[in-house]
Amino acid sequence: MPSFGVTPQKEAELRARMERCGVREEDLDERFVRSGGPGGQKVNRSATCVQLKHAPTGLEVKMQKARSQGLNRFYARRRLCELIEAQTLGEASPEAKRREKIRKQKARRRRRGAQG
Repeated sequence: MPSFGVTPQKEAELRARMERCGVREEDLDERFVRSGGPGGQKVNRSATCVQLKHAPTGLEVKMQKARSQGLNRFYARRRLCELIEAQTLGEASPEAKRREKIRKQKARRRRRGAQG
């Protein structure tokens, strides 16, 4: 797996997560396209936006969060793992748990606001 310009710890965590999700580098079709939006001339001239397609599941991810290609490759793989976890685990996925936690927090705040 290539280096992404992140700390070795984050890279190791991503590798472990990809392994748990069953994502192999050989299954990924990776393309680079030009980014748009903020970032000025740099993003208009260089192909920093990353498109990933996971062949077994057919899931596609397009990431242009950062100005560097390496960082976008990292973010795209992380997002792909999130999507696969949501698909396979459903309500038990980390993303679903995070959304549920936020929903409960907001409900608590609404109840508190109605009492005061």
